[in-house]
Amino acid sequence: MINIIESNRRNQGDNDKAFLELFQQYEQDIYRMAYVYVKNKEDALDVVQEAAYRSFLKFNTLNNLQMFKTWLIKITINCAIDLLRKNKQVIHLKKEDIEFLSSSMEDIPLSLSLQDLLELLNEDEKTIVLLKFYQGCTFSEISEVINAPLSTVKSILYRALEKLRKGARRVDMYGQ
Repeated sequence: MINIIESNRRNQGDNDKAFLELFQQYEQDIYRMAYVYVKNKEDALDVVQEAAYRSFLKFNTLNNLQMFKTWLIKITINCAIDLLRKNKQVIHLKKEDIEFLSSSMEDIPLSLSLQDLLELLNEDEKTIVLLKFYQGCTFSEISEVINAPLSTVKSILYRALEKLRKGARRVDMYGQ
């Protein structure tokens, strides 16, 4: 399929069609990646839309279509991080929310989900863990996505896994 698309990239109309075919092939993958970052459906859909827009604008700069998925995931991650940075605002609680939270704080059980564990990681660590275990990327593919040497990718992954282990053990100590 990539060879057919490569041969169709010669004029703009075919280029647009080729992009659409490739994008639709990976749309669910980028939605899942976006959702893991932004944690809600609406923002994930916004990220997918922004990734589609950015990748469409730059599609003609992609030299190797074999790298399309990796390239698209990198764009998606960047869009998700951009959205998270943009939305990092203080949430103002109403007085009744504060009263509810303070009265029910003793009843909140200590629990930990994978999503909570991922929050222990910085952006690079989270990206590498998600690419390795969620997308099944190889170390060399991850190295290309984050534009870092292979040895750096491996070091960051092992450091991230150790943080996750320590985070899980900490919760286990409290009887969860």
